Order: sequence, then C-alpha cells, then structure tokens
Amino acid sequence: MQWLMKFRVLWGIRKPYRGFHPAPGYLRCQPLSGVGAPRWNDYDVPEEFNFASDVLDYWTQMEKEGKRGPNPALWLVNNQGDELKWSFGELTDLSRRAANVLTQTCGLQQGDRLALILPRVPEWWLVVIGCIRAGIIFMPGTIQLKAKDILYRLQVSKAKGIVTTDTLAPEVDSLASECPTLKIKLLVSDHSHQGWLDLRSLIKSASPDHTCVKSKTVDPMAIFFTSGTTGLPKMVKHCHGFALRSSLPSCRKMLQLKTSDIFWCFSDTGWILALFGCMMEPWTVGATLFIHHLPQFDPKVVEQMLLKYPITHSLAVPLVYRMILRHASTSLRFPTLEHCITGGEALLPEDQEEWRRRTGLLLYEIYGQTETGVSCGTPQGMKIKPGSMGKSMPPFDIQIIDDQGNTLPFNTEGNIGIRMKPTRPIGLFMGYEDNPVKTSEVECGDFYNSGDRATMDEEGYIWFLGRKDDIITASGYRIGPAEVENALAEHPAVAESAVVSSPDPIRREVVKAFIVLTPEFLSHDRDQLTKELQQHVKSLTAPYKYPRKVEFVSELPKTITGKIKRSDLRKKEFGQM
Repeated sequence: MQWLMKFRVLWGIRKPYRGFHPAPGYLRCQPLSGVGAPRWNDYDVPEEFNFASDVLDYWTQMEKEGKRGPNPALWLVNNQGDELKWSFGELTDLSRRAANVLTQTCGLQQGDRLALILPRVPEWWLVVIGCIRAGIIFMPGTIQLKAKDILYRLQVSKAKGIVTTDTLAPEVDSLASECPTLKIKLLVSDHSHQGWLDLRSLIKSASPDHTCVKSKTVDPMAIFFTSGTTGLPKMVKHCHGFALRSSLPSCRKMLQLKTSDIFWCFSDTGWILALFGCMMEPWTVGATLFIHHLPQFDPKVVEQMLLKYPITHSLAVPLVYRMILRHASTSLRFPTLEHCITGGEALLPEDQEEWRRRTGLLLYEIYGQTETGVSCGTPQGMKIKPGSMGKSMPPFDIQIIDDQGNTLPFNTEGNIGIRMKPTRPIGLFMGYEDNPVKTSEVECGDFYNSGDRATMDEEGYIWFLGRKDDIITASGYRIGPAEVENALAEHPAVAESAVVSSPDPIRREVVKAFIVLTPEFLSHDRDQLTKELQQHVKSLTAPYKYPRKVEFVSELPKTITGKIKRSDLRKKEFGQM
C-alpha cells in the first residue's frame, strides 16, 4: 500500500529526510519552566482553552522563532518504507483547511457531532484538530466496527456527519436511510464513491485562513463510546478540559516527555488513549509523535521499528511487550529507547521482570478509563511495586470507597473512586450523554465510582483486583459480554449463551462463550460449529470481540430470578471454585 507516498504527492510534501536531527542542547535540557512550559497549574482552571490554538499554534510560533528543533511534529511510516513528516506549521495549515471544509463546505456548526472512523492515516489527526478548531464534537470509533455498531452510534448520537474509508463506505450507505440526521459523508480514499465527498481534495483546495473558536474549558469536545455490560454502549462526553490536563504540571510528571523526544503510542484510533497518547501528551511539550500504520500487529515489525528509528518513549498494552519478548531475537537492546509505559490491562510481574532483564528497561504502568483518561500510574523515577498500578495523578484524588461512597481503610478491597465534590477535577467526563440515570449511578457520595475493584496500601499505591461489572479486557480492548451474546443469539444454533473472560498465557484474558445449543444442532460436529459461531460473531460486530474459546454446556448457572450467574463461570475459568 502506497498511501503515504500518494498523500505526500497530493500535498506537495517533499520526500522526508532519513536522518535524525536531535534538538539543540538548550531545548533537550530545558526544564519544565522553559520553552513549552505549562502555563496553568493543577487547580486553577482557565475559563477558555482550545488545544489547537493554545498548544499547536503555540508550537508553530516557536518553530517560526527558531525556539524548537527541526524534528517533525508527526512522523508516520508504513511497511513499505514510506515516511511522512509534518512540522507543527504544516499541522496548523492543514488543520485550518480541514476546519474550513467541515464548516464552510459541509455546513457543520459548533456543537454538531461528527463520527470519525479511520485507521492510522494522516487525516485522522487533521479531522480531530479541525473539529477542535471549529468546536465540532468528534466521536472516534475503531475501524473494526460493523454496520450494526455504526448504525447504533449514528442514531443515538444524532451525528450530522461521518468520516471514514472506502472499506466502510458501503456499510454506511446501507444504513444511511435509517439515520435521519446524517447529512455529510466524507471519504478518505484514492477512489471516488458516489454520494461521498473527497476529503483530501477538499482540504487541498480549502483556505488556510481560519479563526479558531473561543471554546470554554467546560464546552464539550469529544464523545467516546463505552463497551457496555448489560446494555448497549454509553456515550462518554468529555470537555476541552480533558486536553488541558496534559498541560498541568502533575500530568507532565507522569510521562516526563521533552521537546526532543520521539514518542510512539500504539493505541487504536477509536480509543480515548489515542487522544491522550497520540496527540495531547507529546504535542503539549512539542515532542515528536511517531506512528506506524500497522494494519495488523506484528511483533517483528515493532522490534524492527524500535531498532531502526530513534524512538525514545513507547506506550502500549502489556500484550505488545509480551509478544515482542516471545518473538524477538536474543538481543533486545534498543539504542534510543528510554522509557516504556503500559496500560489497558494488568501487567504481570513476570513480564515486568523479563522485559527488564532482556532490555535493561522497566515497564511503568498507567491506569484509566474512558470516563477518566489516565488517572493513576507510576512516573519514571518512582519506586515500582510489582503488581501495583502506581498512585493517583493530580488533580485526581483517588480513594478506595464502598458502594455508599465512604472511604475505606488501607489494604481493604473496595471500588476505585475519584473525588468529584466539592470541585469536579479537570479531565473527568461530563457525564453519559442523554443518560442521566446511568450518570447518577456512578455518582457515589462525593466520588465517581469507577466500578473497578482495588486496594490501596499505606504509601498510596493502588492494587487492581478486578471489575465489578462483567467487562472483559483482552489485548487492551474492553469488551462488553452483552454485545457478544447478542451476536451469538442471532445464530440458529444458540439457545442461550454467557460470555466471560478466560485466562490465556499470551493475551492474559480472552473472550470465552458458554453456549447452550438448540435441539436441532445437538448432533452437529462441535469443532466445525465452534468455527462457524466464531465467524458469525466476527461478521456482526468488531472482530476483536469474537470468542476465542467456546464451551458447549447443557445449561447455564442462574440466580433464583433467572439471571445468568457469570460470576460462577468466571470463578470456574480462573480455578476459584
């Protein structure tokens, strides 16, 4: 695939240089109080904030004044060796054009909602920044979504537009008639598609002159969809304050990025971690964001990239590091890698130790949710306690609470809670959009109740125990069992099913389905039926949700009221019964 080469030709961008140019010494050694220093403290919230004008345009000006080194702001590569490098100045120019396309060409206004379903292509960044400039609420989604997933998101959000690729365009066309608010369809492709606007050509011809909206810090910026447990995904609404958090001194201490750093975040573009790690964190300090297109995860490719490119920081789920260890050559000494961060699922102490032994580097764990972004972790230099997620990150005040919102003593199991009264901290979600009931359910006294279970020791280290709900975390993806069970229910072989997490030596957890068959399928070959059901789920919902394990049972454990006791199945899987 030569998309980077074609994109470069489209914008008239020269073939990028191959060498790495470190920033001047005065920038590399600059303390937090120097160029790019946060201009806000942890607790004084400005009335207005806009990441595009307050951060990106600031670094564009620093480039013009020669106060930032020559490293690119965005550095994209693919398996063919094509590279695309943009400065902050180019990002500013192209994102202003994108904002004009969204407002002038498409007629979108501040507060309108735009679905964004793109892989790791340059347009994802242009659309996100363009939306921030125009005050349009963007709603990212993974490219693994199927028609049913997309339909739900478009309908419940009342989206006025969507941006996607030619792969998903036919799916959108098949359901557009059921989405009365959908008026704008923007395509990112080398080919035209009837009824769709060509985003690339529109950006190229658009004016680079655009006045950024004066967004209030509490104005809505983005909506992310949760995985859902007993129901459909909820809309998690975040304000511009979520982006402001990356400018706070406490947040800067977590990753400790410098202007001269090259930061590689592996997050899927559909998740909130992409906003944090693929934009807010590196660009707030003027660092370089490195991205590999990586359509499919390949540990050999990751290892090669870490050896070939001057990457200093990496952020990935534990599975990425685990797979590198299993498939790598004997030597794993990466010449420029300084700091490795992980999150999204629990880090095994044995993986931590093997990574340290073979690379000479430690893995620093972070924790968060769609509702919170990164809320705790272990900053570089802080003592690592194997098995702990670290400490809460200001302005978040994390406590372990009971179901009534009372704080619990040290080393007592309870819910991870974030204090939200008397002052709601910057970065905590605004609420579940159009769902006040669900919003009130997580408001527990003075705290937001995460639903995750943990303990806290006397030093403030947090020890994750599990989820209060039935969410499955597999390879960094959070999967709601109801979505998988609903897909299985559409197959004639399935009378009923229950989906839970199951231990796996490589992925740590995988999706497992316990299935009661209908009478007419009882005599079918079980191996063949397993493959058929797995493919069936892949065809109806995002493929990462399919059950890697299937067990056929005569009945499911249930409560006296007829509810399935997933907790019994989980205990069985993890050897607790």
